Amino acid sequence: MGTWDVGPFDNDTAADFCGDLDEAAAGEREGIVRGALTRVIDTVDYLEAPESEVAAAALVAAQCPGGEPADPVYGSEELLPDLTGLRDLARQALDRVMTEPSELMGLWAESGGATWRANVRQLQRVLLPQPPGEQLSPI
Repeated sequence: MGTWDVGPFDNDTAADFCGDLDEAAAGEREGIVRGALTRVIDTVDYLEAPESEVAAAALVAAQCPGGEPADPVYGSEELLPDLTGLRDLARQALDRVMTEPSELMGLWAESGGATWRANVRQLQRVLLPQPPGEQLSPI
């Protein structure tokens, strides 16, 4: 997997995932995101990096209060349906990515991934259900 930065869209897997979303029919996009998140959650053994679609969770978080917009270059260019109903799945998927055995955890541990971990933790916070009227505070 080619990686050029620590953001959720800064790798080949994320760019390919978003490209696949763009090529899919509009009515299939929510199912593709749901499927990516579910595959991660359902992985009991070693979670390989290409299965760790942090980008899918980031697309959900982008639609939540406090979420960062998807990357304008490598994120999905096509209109996505309302993904906020997937917020619990997205949070669970990120929890799994951050739990051993996870290839992404190992790869980032080897390369000093404190910023990557902070980015994932921020996505996890955005995905938590917020009481009405409350806003997320920045890191």
